[in-house]
Amino acid sequence: MLRPGRFVLLACIALSASGCGAVWSSRATPRPAPELPAAAPLAGSDKESESMVRFLEARVKSDPDDFVANNKLAAFYLQRARETGAFNYLELATRAAKTSLASVPVLRNAGGLSALTQTELSLHDFAAARDHARQLTEIDPSEGYPYALLGDALLELGDYDGAAVAFQQLQRKGGGISDSSETRQARLAFLRGDSANATHHFTTALVLALNYTVPPRETVAWCRWQLGETAFAEGDYATAERHYREALVTFPDYYRALASLGRVRAAIGDLPGAIVQYEHVVRILPDPSFVAALGDLYQLAGRERDAATQYALVEQIGHLSAVSGALYNRQLALFYADHDLKAEEAYAATAREYETRHDIYGADALAWTALKAGRISEAQAAIKDALKLGTQDAKLFYHAGMIARTAGHKDAARDYLNHARTLNPQFDPLQAMIASRALEN
Repeated sequence: MLRPGRFVLLACIALSASGCGAVWSSRATPRPAPELPAAAPLAGSDKESESMVRFLEARVKSDPDDFVANNKLAAFYLQRARETGAFNYLELATRAAKTSLASVPVLRNAGGLSALTQTELSLHDFAAARDHARQLTEIDPSEGYPYALLGDALLELGDYDGAAVAFQQLQRKGGGISDSSETRQARLAFLRGDSANATHHFTTALVLALNYTVPPRETVAWCRWQLGETAFAEGDYATAERHYREALVTFPDYYRALASLGRVRAAIGDLPGAIVQYEHVVRILPDPSFVAALGDLYQLAGRERDAATQYALVEQIGHLSAVSGALYNRQLALFYADHDLKAEEAYAATAREYETRHDIYGADALAWTALKAGRISEAQAAIKDALKLGTQDAKLFYHAGMIARTAGHKDAARDYLNHARTLNPQFDPLQAMIASRALEN
């Protein structure tokens, strides 16, 4: 429930962000964002959640056909997955959702289908999530949440116009703007190269989330982290670090903010501080991207044996199970490409994924791995798709520059690499060094 005393503030926010019902324009003039609230610790509900999970697990054990209990159990597992990043919770959520749907069919069990769709999104089965979300829009046509799920799936599949329409429906059927609709508009804004409006939407989402009677800790921390990510993408390292630290005030040891804090410390030249942050986060969650980043920092620090250990761990995690393989396919392929390893394997993995998932970062991964596999023409075509939205991400321009350089287009290469360096000069500890060397030669 929203606090009644803040109704006027929220009404003003709604008017400023409504756009009179039109599909959002990526190049709209940015509106002043609402004032950013100060960070404060928020209470977690870990003990209460664990108690409820144990109760529900006992309930479904005694009555596997209790679909309501299974739906609630799936929701708790999904929340824990968001808070911790641990994919074992996704396996548990999938099992609970499927058990629910086996008990009561879809037409009378929108909750079970919603839970299954959310797990599919989290497990990167975006085509299945899209199909199930569309089914939810038919079962629950008056509700907004199916359109949130549909838009999320379409966004990841590269159907950006379709996602924009779905998010418009989310706002319309949900009765106006919400933290849910604003975070999605922010993602679209960033992808379309509009960081100012992305910041506006993330800030609005943060204000709305804080106005719940019990603000959801992970949602608030995630919004603050996303504000940091947007600032980092623009090379504003001081603002990015402030947002990451505020996320950690809200949610201590929040793994996303810990990793990003390590990245920003590296960007400003604090290599020991960056290593400390990444060592901390990989103890909490050994995500391949975190482990690879720590290996790169060890490499820069001259700790080659430690770097090799981390690099070996990246592959072990990436191939640990079918679940981790689906989640980390792109991360592992990019790791190989960044470190000039297994070029054909990396290219084959991204090419397979791009057959069904045509998002711009999939195009970028295909371009980068194709370059490393010596497929220059394919790399050129794919990087063109990666840049089509005008996304202001230095890595995209770095990849474009290196592809142009290999193809012999020196002027284009220089333009792309200069833009990457101007946008975010320390976008990656190792790759930024390679970009600088390429510009010098």
